[in-house]
Amino acid sequence: MVPRLLLLFAALLPLHAQRNIPYAQPSNERQLLDVFTPAKGSGHPVVVWIHGGGWMRGSKEEVGHKPAAFTEQNLVFVPINYRFVPHVTMPDIVRDAARAVGWVHANIAKHGGDPTRIFLMGHSAGAQLAALLCTDTRYLEAERVPRHVIRGCVPVDGDTYDVPLQIATSTARRLSQKQPPPRMGYAEKFGDFAAQRELSAVNHVAPNRGIAPFLLLHVADHTDTTAQAYRLWAALDKAGIPATRFAAESTDHVKLDADIGLPTDPATKALFKFTAAILAAPRSR
Repeated sequence: MVPRLLLLFAALLPLHAQRNIPYAQPSNERQLLDVFTPAKGSGHPVVVWIHGGGWMRGSKEEVGHKPAAFTEQNLVFVPINYRFVPHVTMPDIVRDAARAVGWVHANIAKHGGDPTRIFLMGHSAGAQLAALLCTDTRYLEAERVPRHVIRGCVPVDGDTYDVPLQIATSTARRLSQKQPPPRMGYAEKFGDFAAQRELSAVNHVAPNRGIAPFLLLHVADHTDTTAQAYRLWAALDKAGIPATRFAAESTDHVKLDADIGLPTDPATKALFKFTAAILAAPRSR
């Protein structure tokens, strides 16, 4: 009963919400974002949240407890939409996410946010997009977002930080179980081997590139996302980039995302500890 009362209290906290703001023209429902701002003050750090859904479905509306929880932490919370395959290509989706971050950097000061303190976060497909934007900084630089304004990255239970590895893993599993090939699997979404490598965050990690610290949240007993989290963590660690893995127990892929924002959720506690530590540290460029 106590967690429910805490959740109800958080949901009643004052916050300002501005919905369905276009970040691209001509305006369409797949290129919109929302802005949730603490009711008091300005210059708040900003979290851009990228939803999951296999790059084919999902919505910025599916944020659960997050708006109340993040604004309670004095963070501006910005969930975004993006276009889907097969209507557009995977690089188009990455550019949509980058364009949304570009809008945030250019406009969030008018909404109470600090354009120089941005965190990128996302679940599942959104985890791949967040991780790629934070490592292959060409996308954000094309939107005039300097590297140093990205203060941290929190990918949540992604399985495609190394796309060729995940394709090999899923293909071997399918063959061993004598399953038919999927109609729209990873290879169909990501393209040929060269494209798969370009869309893999691990292949863009390098020292002295201004890559922000990472917190990799994943389900402890999810084989694929655990392997992918370790793969990206190892690449970041080798490059000297601060990175932490948090393996969430007693949960699953959907529940891990849904529970972010609950006061008693261990992954939420790890996330807010991560953001607080970064914001308390001296800024470097």
